[in-house]
Amino acid sequence: MIKPLRIFLINSIICAATLYVAAQTNSQRTRVAVLDFGETETGRRAAGKLAHALSSSDDLLIVARDESRAAAHGAGYAGSLNMSLQEARDLGAAIGCDFYITGDAQTLRRSSSARPVYYEAYASIFIVSTHTGRLIIWERPSFEAASPEEAEKSLLNDLGPRAALDADVMRKAQEAERNERAQLRARAATPVIEDAPDDEATAAREGLRLPQPFRRLRPSYPETAARADAEATVDVQVEIDVDGEVSRAEIVRWAGFGLDEAAVTTVRQLHFRPAMRDGVPIPMRVLLRYNFRRPPK
Repeated sequence: MIKPLRIFLINSIICAATLYVAAQTNSQRTRVAVLDFGETETGRRAAGKLAHALSSSDDLLIVARDESRAAAHGAGYAGSLNMSLQEARDLGAAIGCDFYITGDAQTLRRSSSARPVYYEAYASIFIVSTHTGRLIIWERPSFEAASPEEAEKSLLNDLGPRAALDADVMRKAQEAERNERAQLRARAATPVIEDAPDDEATAAREGLRLPQPFRRLRPSYPETAARADAEATVDVQVEIDVDGEVSRAEIVRWAGFGLDEAAVTTVRQLHFRPAMRDGVPIPMRVLLRYNFRRPPK
């Protein structure tokens, strides 16, 4: 006969082991926060539906909505979809997650001379990596119907299957980040490229001539941005080699809606007079800023 004390000890050991395994499992899961999609009822329902759908993924741990909302508010986040990498990293660190999903969702009444009044329900969904601050992917599912209820129902029904695709996007992003870190360690001995001074006066004092483009190009305003009425600032960090060619371009303030891609496409078409120090060409890193405004109709 097993004595009661022995039974108690065995049960305690089993409980402790179970809690340890659960804690280890949770620590290995990817922490994802789903922030509010604006202040509308559609936004709240869309964010809740996506969070619930993502919670079914075994390798994702969804941060409690109240917890992530409070942390984002405490960090001063007010729903911006146009952030620098540092701002994005700071927000993710405040929440305590690996990825966070933010956006905007609404149901709007639309009118057109070509058709009767109708309703559009859409969700702008931005998935952001805390570790890099990068916008991993943006999506904008949109549905039209004769009533607001039908339009919103179609949108919410779309978010369930979409969650599986979003989970896969985050898994691939994590793998890409691990590979990138490994490559950075392998390139530890690579010479550091000099950052351009803030202004030409400072450059002149340091004996520098900053890179100059042979001609300036303006990015096109994409239709994907027009559909969302998006206006934003995109910053691109550009490395220019000793021949004046763009060797690397990285978005350091993203905006989504196709604006980032439009900016990088334009940068890749640029050719520069290279930076010079005391008459000798040198590689240099510069920041190019593009302000996107919707063209007048």
